[in-house]
Amino acid sequence: MTYVDKALFEDNLGDDFVAFDCYCTAVINIIALPADILLWSIVMHVKHREGFSDSSSYLISNPSYDTTIVEGNVIKPQQTKMQLKTDRKVGKTGAIANKLNLTWNTKDGTQKANYWGSLLLSSTVKLGNDRSGNSVYTPMSNMLPLLNPNDIVWGGWDINSLNLGEAMKRAKVLDYDLQTKLYPYMKDIVPLPSIYFPDFIAANQGERADNVLTGTKQEQMEKIRQDIRDFKAKNNLDQVILLWTANTERFSAVEEGVNDTAENMLRSIEMGEAEVSASSVFAVASILEGCTFINGSPQNTFVPGVIELARQKKVFIAGDDFKSGQTKMKSVMVDFLVSAGIKPVSIVSYNHLGNNDGKNLSAPSQFRSKEISKSNVVDDMVASNRILFEKDEHPDHIVVIKYCPYVADSKRAMDEYTSEIFMGGKNTIVMHNTCEDSLLATPLIYDLVILGELCQRVQVKREGESDWESFHPVLSLLSYMLKAPLVPDGAPVVNALFTQRCAIVNFMRACLGLAPDNYMTLEHRFESTLASMKGGENGHANKKMRLA
Repeated sequence: MTYVDKALFEDNLGDDFVAFDCYCTAVINIIALPADILLWSIVMHVKHREGFSDSSSYLISNPSYDTTIVEGNVIKPQQTKMQLKTDRKVGKTGAIANKLNLTWNTKDGTQKANYWGSLLLSSTVKLGNDRSGNSVYTPMSNMLPLLNPNDIVWGGWDINSLNLGEAMKRAKVLDYDLQTKLYPYMKDIVPLPSIYFPDFIAANQGERADNVLTGTKQEQMEKIRQDIRDFKAKNNLDQVILLWTANTERFSAVEEGVNDTAENMLRSIEMGEAEVSASSVFAVASILEGCTFINGSPQNTFVPGVIELARQKKVFIAGDDFKSGQTKMKSVMVDFLVSAGIKPVSIVSYNHLGNNDGKNLSAPSQFRSKEISKSNVVDDMVASNRILFEKDEHPDHIVVIKYCPYVADSKRAMDEYTSEIFMGGKNTIVMHNTCEDSLLATPLIYDLVILGELCQRVQVKREGESDWESFHPVLSLLSYMLKAPLVPDGAPVVNALFTQRCAIVNFMRACLGLAPDNYMTLEHRFESTLASMKGGENGHANKKMRLA
């Protein structure tokens, strides 16, 4: 195995970053990306390959997209030739804590800041094989020009007025020594007043609500829009991305004439309709300002009227609910069981946590939103195997969440998977997972912003067409980071984690004119190809041997 870092690729990561507790303390983050600065020069070893060109402004590739259409018993391979155009200009702004390159002391020794837990910033992808058949890997962040995580300006709203320094202390997520080093940089950051509709979140949140907007829903939406414009102008930004990292709301009732169309949604905000939630008001404000909006909580922020508005305005939206711990494991485990021909018949998931998220989820309506997003994660994997499951048959699936203040942000998750195996046998897998909730979620926020920003710079043009086309406004490519993926109408929902990751990797490969990665490794399975590799029978093929 070979690892390629700066030898072939220009590394676009700056100094390490210390993730503070934005998941627990920030209601909505404004992520800012400013004007035109060319950050990258594309890699020499792909610059001149056939089907790929590198201009001063764009990377242009000419991939073939191969799919298989099945009509009854007829299987039809299908190939679509296309061009992909990626704008190389990536925004850059100043930031604070993420440029400090901090170290701090813990009971285990000195800890250095990192981005661990981020798909884009801390994982690698396979580029191909060397002449000897060894796999060659590189950081995923090296594949394409990506937003530098150190060049993000953070801002936001919160219904609580506590500055981020004190909020960091209250959350008790970071080590004490790290808190003392970060506090001088965070104590002056105070959230903007936010929208507070008590009917949509738990009553126990009322004690925190001392930083709220007043006026009609229309007036509050206009204030959010003005905040976005002011933030953009103050920081000289090119664009802004909004994330909802706030409390889980109850589900909104989808009602004809209220939130079923874009026109009705806008009128309902103007009229102050009761079934318009705070998150939906933020989403509408973001769309009207031309800003991507990402929903990190499980409620149905994207009612039909909001989705229609995003399509009309051609603004990206993505959701729902950060996928960081127990559900991420579930999307791996169930995919493994079903793919192995094992039939899961009972999945019981229990959580207890003590942060403010857990406190809010102790209310039945808010828990129901979370229960729905956690429960649907197995549906596509179950539906993929009609040998094991009849149509409309599903495993028993129970989700329990309890609030236990003492454990704070250190969530405990326990899962039991019971499956039917060969000849009527039973198999039970029991798993205990201690999740540092905020420290798992924060890297996802970076991934969502960085990948969402990249998608804004990519367009496609099919063979024979003259116009470039952007992604559908419902940005389903971000599904890897989300529990309940929002997809365009008519598109299938994919929850299997490996499939979601492959979609991102192969999309990035296509932008470089590289074929999708596959796992046949035929070059290792025939005498002729093994012999032709460097080292032949004395090289790679003999690295692993079994005695007869």
